[in-house]
Amino acid sequence: MKKIVLIFVLFIGVSACKVNPFTGQKTLNFYPNSQVFPSAFAQYDQFLTENKVVTGTAESQMITRVGQRISSAAERWLTANGYPGYLKDYKWEYKLVNDETVNAWCMPGGKIVFYTGILPITQTETGVAVVMGHEVAHALADHGAQRMSAGTLQQVGAVAGNIAIQDEQKRNLFNQAYGIGSQVGVMLPFSRGHETEADRIGLQIMAIAGYDPYEASELWKRMKANSGGEAPPEFMSTHPSNDTRINNLTAWAPDAAAEAAKFGVTKFQ
Repeated sequence: MKKIVLIFVLFIGVSACKVNPFTGQKTLNFYPNSQVFPSAFAQYDQFLTENKVVTGTAESQMITRVGQRISSAAERWLTANGYPGYLKDYKWEYKLVNDETVNAWCMPGGKIVFYTGILPITQTETGVAVVMGHEVAHALADHGAQRMSAGTLQQVGAVAGNIAIQDEQKRNLFNQAYGIGSQVGVMLPFSRGHETEADRIGLQIMAIAGYDPYEASELWKRMKANSGGEAPPEFMSTHPSNDTRINNLTAWAPDAAAEAAKFGVTKFQ
């Protein structure tokens, strides 16, 4: 077991080397943009060829407009706070895809997809901005690379355990306990932390972009209603519960509005 601990300490020591500019904290990330972005861009392009991208409509134009406003707001914030050039390798792209799934997602480097199925819930451009801010925030905070890093550590721990434990029965018990424990005790909380972080960063940059941060909690009330109350317990989920998100966004909205005021934004859409 000492070998396992030592390997984890070494990996964590060398990997927590990139600072999240929005939190000031070091992140678990040992995959550089130069390694992650090209693969993400290729996967995104492949996805677009295999799905029906909506173009030339008011809705698709709105997705692009909101994305551009929010990514520009993020760049303003980063430049003002000592991170000029932070986004130099990003290639922002915002696509609307014809699919009934109630979802949107972002790949590393700024490649974003909205499904048409989420638009009846967003309802307005401000509602779209809530979701867009969240997705842009994932890209800004390198959450994709961090998930890759965490997954690598999880695999390293499993391999180390199997090497260190010679007894087959004990090794089997370790694998069962490690699989469940690392997922529920580490990976799922790690993912929920990313979602919460993206909610907070997204709220801030949508406000700087001129969208009303007080509408974010209203969007999530609609998301909760749409789910019909069907959701796993929070500790078993990759995402915080709807109620947690509603409460957080309500509490953070005044701070987001105050941050926007620093950039001269005092009226919201």
